Amino acid sequence: MRTTQQFTIPNISVFKKQLLYWAQQFQEVVWLDSNTYQQQYSSYDAILAVDAFTTIKTDDYGAFETLKTYQKQTRDWIFGYLSYDLKNDVEQLSSKNSDELKFPELFFFQPKKLFLIQGNRVEVLYLNLVSDELLEDYNAILETSIATHTTTGCDKVKISVRMTKSVYVEKVKQILAHIRRGDIYEANLCQEFFAANSCIDPIATFHNLNTISTPPFASFLKLDHWYGLCASPERYLRKEGQKIISQPIKGTAKRSPEPNVDAALKKTLAEDPKERSENIMIVDLVRNDLSKTAEKGSVIVEELCKVYSFEQVHQMISTVVSTVNEETSPIKVLQTTFPMGSMTGAPKVSAMQIIEAIEMTKRGLYSGAIGYITSSGDFDFNVVIRSILYNEDREYVSYTVGGAITAQSIPEKEYEECLLKAKAMREVLEGV
Repeated sequence: MRTTQQFTIPNISVFKKQLLYWAQQFQEVVWLDSNTYQQQYSSYDAILAVDAFTTIKTDDYGAFETLKTYQKQTRDWIFGYLSYDLKNDVEQLSSKNSDELKFPELFFFQPKKLFLIQGNRVEVLYLNLVSDELLEDYNAILETSIATHTTTGCDKVKISVRMTKSVYVEKVKQILAHIRRGDIYEANLCQEFFAANSCIDPIATFHNLNTISTPPFASFLKLDHWYGLCASPERYLRKEGQKIISQPIKGTAKRSPEPNVDAALKKTLAEDPKERSENIMIVDLVRNDLSKTAEKGSVIVEELCKVYSFEQVHQMISTVVSTVNEETSPIKVLQTTFPMGSMTGAPKVSAMQIIEAIEMTKRGLYSGAIGYITSSGDFDFNVVIRSILYNEDREYVSYTVGGAITAQSIPEKEYEECLLKAKAMREVLEGV
């Protein structure tokens, strides 16, 4: 049973910063921020969950069954992540590529302290409240000084590439050969950029990344010594009652400070046959995934290939929805759609096999999902892209970017798109 109290905050933007800085005292932190991006499907502007009452942490074997049991037992809010390599729990696959980050495949916790922000209202839900703890914490948050929190002890990192341009181009050609043979129609090829023997200030790095990008699915994840600093524009999956919502992104174009040029870039993306074909292939894959749990005839494409504008890029987004039976487990919906089609390819299993053979590093949390499941079984998860991952114990910093390869792909242009997607992370880490 949670104790609930509501507060009205005069300056919510300052309060949000104070709240996240205050949260750093805890070992388990999940912060989700929409940056007030207007979304059709949304419950809160921001959420903070901290201080685990219970946790689960697993490798890939039996992970979804473990999560299903945990969700049933707690019957409470739980927060955490699904790593990309849970694909091995869904299909007969394996992950053998190099892994320097060493994130667990799945990590969820039941928070003692939960803050739900909508407008200038904050709803606080505490589990097993101790005396005046809630009011004491609230006053401590208001007294938290943002100005005293500065980056110290860590220099700007120097980023190394895992693939040179020539290696990346060759790997795109390998995927194109698979496409010509008919093995796949599309595959998402990713490459890692990294800094070994390096440290960062996670909270300052996240604030810088979020300020540059202001995405609708930003998240700050801290679980022991693992950090995920995420500026994602993409939703993986949301559940509202019996309605399931998927919003895959495929199709990217740069922005311009000149309004006329920017409008032309947006129009070009909207009409680009290659970008539209990429998006439509993944929409078909998502429709198929949702049909595994959907009530008959309920899978609908609400929006096809609509272009949305973000600080760094224009993105082509589609919205696919379905209806599930009220008895359907929320974990089953996640399991039958994971990993998300926008980060794999089509057909999905063949694409994942080829990705594993061609990519050089294990994806881990990258192209996985961060989010929450409510006490009533609703959920909302992002896609972990445009993100900096950090293992503090191993002093290893990493970000990965990728793009969809189709028969129309030109290897050199695909590489340029990767650099465009990597721009914000590199700026934040290297200070360029």
